[in-house]
Amino acid sequence: METVTHRGKCHCGAVRFEVQAPATLDVTSCTCSICAATGFLHLIVKADAFCITSGEDNLTEYRFNTGTARHMFCKTCGVKAFYVPRSHPDGWSVNARCVDKSTLDGMTVTDFNGANWEASIDQIT
Repeated sequence: METVTHRGKCHCGAVRFEVQAPATLDVTSCTCSICAATGFLHLIVKADAFCITSGEDNLTEYRFNTGTARHMFCKTCGVKAFYVPRSHPDGWSVNARCVDKSTLDGMTVTDFNGANWEASIDQIT
């Protein structure tokens, strides 16, 4: 599958990233407590398809429950543009809402029952 370089950022622009992914994204909308509260749309990628290009020193981290997921937020605006997810601890989940729209041809959103994560995880692995 052909990929393009998507660029993205937090709300204030202090944290920026690049991600290699198709021009039309397949993303997941999760109903777990933190995703529902933040409106995060997951674009899951392997570690080598993602790069923080600036502002890494402006990130703060939050962990809860099992502590596996590394939720990273911009210290200035509070936006979580990406994080290391529990479901894919060797990769990244990019918030598709933070990707620059100029490289997007479209987006397909699939719902995931993250409120019942343990019973549903086999749907996204």
